[in-house]
Amino acid sequence: MSIEVWISFVLASMMLCFTPGPTVFLVMGQSLNHGKKSVIPLVTGVLSGDIIAMSISFAGLGALLATSSVLFSAFKWIAAGYLVYLGLKAWFTKANMEEFDTTQKKSGKIFKEALIVTALNPKGIIFFIAFFPLFINTNNAALPQMLIMGLSFLAVSVLSASFYSFFSGYLRSKIKSVKFQKAFNKISGSMLIGAGAVTATLQKSG
Repeated sequence: MSIEVWISFVLASMMLCFTPGPTVFLVMGQSLNHGKKSVIPLVTGVLSGDIIAMSISFAGLGALLATSSVLFSAFKWIAAGYLVYLGLKAWFTKANMEEFDTTQKKSGKIFKEALIVTALNPKGIIFFIAFFPLFINTNNAALPQMLIMGLSFLAVSVLSASFYSFFSGYLRSKIKSVKFQKAFNKISGSMLIGAGAVTATLQKSG
């Protein structure tokens, strides 16, 4: 893979990962809800979800999703419903100062939620199988090129999740009153519900 092709791939991946969508809304919503301590479980959850989605795509399910409207819709509505559930849960969470200091206890739950949402995003699964081949030089071995692109995409995904998570967590950590925590819970809940709405409107390309 030439350096020019690799740079083009990285730029395209950055446009995809940094553009607000279900995963970005999830990361920002959860960071506003739980603070800076949620950064690591969120980022590792998104990374693990991307690895799962990538593996599913390369295993052939991505092609099936791309051709089956029923399967695509099933993935879409499961992911959308889960996001709305998380949003409603955040919306009705009672704020208090003790909760703010015990985020570490919830890290496993935050990790799981980020993983599920990222892995279930049908557009993400289809992206890997439809997008990667565009940058492969058929005159060279495909596997090394796929590994380079896979690792590069994961690095961009981690960078994106870290950026949004740190920014939102930093904002939350600067305002520790119960009143503002309630407001942040409402904002984060609304963002997660919005992410569910965005996911519900996804259409199968082609």
